Amino acid sequence: MTRTITPRAARPLVLLLLAVAGLLLAGAGPAAAHAALTGSDPQQGVVVPQAPAQVSLTFSEQVALGDDSLRVLDPAGKRVDTGKPADISGTTYAVRLRGGLAKGTYTVTYQVISADSHPVGGAYTFSIGAPSRTSVVTGGQEVGGGLVGLLYGVGRYASYAGFIVLAGGAAFVLACWQRGAGVRAVQRLVVSGWLTLTTATLALLLLRGSYTTSGKAGDIVDLDLLGQVLQTKTGAALVSRLLLLAAAALFVAVLFGVYEKREDEEKRDLTFGLAIGGTVVAAGLAASWALAEHASVGLQPGIAMPVDVVHLLAVAAWLGGLAALLVALYRAPADRPVEPAAVRRFSRLAFGSVVALIATGVYQSWRQLGSWSALTGTRYGQLLLVKVALVLVLVAIASFSRRWTARLAGATGDKAAVTAGAGAGKADTAPATAGAGAGKAGAASGKADGKSRTKEAVTESSAASATASAEGPAKASAKTPAEAAAKGRQPTEAAAGGDARRSAQLARQRAAMDAARLKRQRDADPNRSGLRRSVLAEAGVAVVLLVVTTVLTQTEPGRTVEEAAAAASSSSSSSSSSSGGTVTLDMPFDTGGRNGKGVVRLDIDPARVGGNEMHLYVQRPDGKAFDVPEVKVALTLTAKSIGPLPVAPDHITTGHWAASGVEIPMAGDWQVAVTVRTSDIDQMTVTKNAQIG
Repeated sequence: MTRTITPRAARPLVLLLLAVAGLLLAGAGPAAAHAALTGSDPQQGVVVPQAPAQVSLTFSEQVALGDDSLRVLDPAGKRVDTGKPADISGTTYAVRLRGGLAKGTYTVTYQVISADSHPVGGAYTFSIGAPSRTSVVTGGQEVGGGLVGLLYGVGRYASYAGFIVLAGGAAFVLACWQRGAGVRAVQRLVVSGWLTLTTATLALLLLRGSYTTSGKAGDIVDLDLLGQVLQTKTGAALVSRLLLLAAAALFVAVLFGVYEKREDEEKRDLTFGLAIGGTVVAAGLAASWALAEHASVGLQPGIAMPVDVVHLLAVAAWLGGLAALLVALYRAPADRPVEPAAVRRFSRLAFGSVVALIATGVYQSWRQLGSWSALTGTRYGQLLLVKVALVLVLVAIASFSRRWTARLAGATGDKAAVTAGAGAGKADTAPATAGAGAGKAGAASGKADGKSRTKEAVTESSAASATASAEGPAKASAKTPAEAAAKGRQPTEAAAGGDARRSAQLARQRAAMDAARLKRQRDADPNRSGLRRSVLAEAGVAVVLLVVTTVLTQTEPGRTVEEAAAAASSSSSSSSSSSGGTVTLDMPFDTGGRNGKGVVRLDIDPARVGGNEMHLYVQRPDGKAFDVPEVKVALTLTAKSIGPLPVAPDHITTGHWAASGVEIPMAGDWQVAVTVRTSDIDQMTVTKNAQIG
């Protein structure tokens, strides 16, 4: 015997799935950085002989800074930086220091916003002269965490869920089950998606300022922070989403208002218009994510953003349509069940969505990972593997749903054939029934004649009795004919009103009983019951998949993690030197003129006392070599008051200069100054220290 899952029995399962989703979301922690610190000057943990003029930080991508984004604290915890942070080369940012700094350990803290809208923060120390104790505590620093971070994560999850339900539910009605436009349960589902997305977007807009700065709950209502957020790329995307949601509200009103009341033929033209308008609005909503997050930065953003829009639309069509189908299977009225044809149409729509997801997902995975090692060696890659596994489980369960749909369609077709055959049999027996009816009519005629004569006699006797009985009351009563008529009419009208109410009540009871009977018959169908169970299982896996996807969007891509690790390793190796090694120094510059930004890479080989080879490379911020009118180098050993010793390298090829026989008289911490001139009037000198000998 097949057991049917009723809505009441399904509620615990749904609650359990939501609880699992909440636990996963709560355990996601603060959002991971999507821009990584790849270098600094002075570097972490080094001891410099004298105070530097500035502290510079280099990130893996462009970041947004505020007035307090970079801070330098002395051993007592007091700030020693002055002025606002400056952009040196697109990914390198510096803040100047006060003069006359004492010896000791200094702490550098940073809190910036990466190009894909996520907060990045951290801290490190360096020492001047010799290390010392410091009162600055950096271990507990957490960007994007706390209560505000948790609320922001919930808002992101709710916004994704609302978009999927809104766009996918509307697509299910238009493309698969147009009769569903009149089903209250489906209407409530789509409208709840719109309300969820609108509420979550407003919440994210208010939380954004506190989320990316202080993390304090009191700053949520800070209007100054809100004004700053509105000037950022993320703020503009959220405002655009709100404007598009106003258009989506009009679309929903037409879909469940004018459209639902039209006749079938009138719906065709309106269906086409709604499909075009709904696709445009849905694509615009999806673009509000693509323009502000992963797809907008990194490799090939011009391709990545349209691909991301298609990916989000495919997710919405599949999972949102699945939610609408689940609601329809459990909550649709008995007189308007989901037809097997509608389920088959959704099956085709879901298959197309899965194909689009695979194609766009492969591209996104390559773009965000970059290597096979990142697939298993980074948190992003591990979460991506979990997501792929969940998608495969969904596809497997969907195959069972397709089988139940085929069985349901076959059973419905067989039932229709049986009903048609029974109708034909009744038509064949109609002549015999008509003949029997004629015989019965003759017998009834004879009985009617006898009854008529008997009735006449009874009527005459009754009339006489009524006349005799009426004379007495007429003499005894003094009432007028009008009063008598009114008296006789009142109970008649009351009885008529009571009968009408009674009839209406009975009609409602009969309708309720008929609906319950039809629902019992529908639920007793083993094919429909099996389809409901498989769709419910799909929806449960989809909830977990949505949680994993939300966490994935807040995790640092594997490509960025590996690039940051490689850059840190290279920077660490370049800062260390030995008597038989090569020193490599990377120095960003910005002369302020046209093509004035770039990076100078200086190699000193073998970095020892005596003769050395020097190679100098000039590159643009994107890594391409380019020529500048002039490059000069000077070496100074400040501790011994030696220098500056000028070096004039010769131009070898595009972006490459070299000098041989560069004499370094003694070992020590040498200051290397490189002057870069990019035009007749634009030039800049950048410095860095190197241990030689």
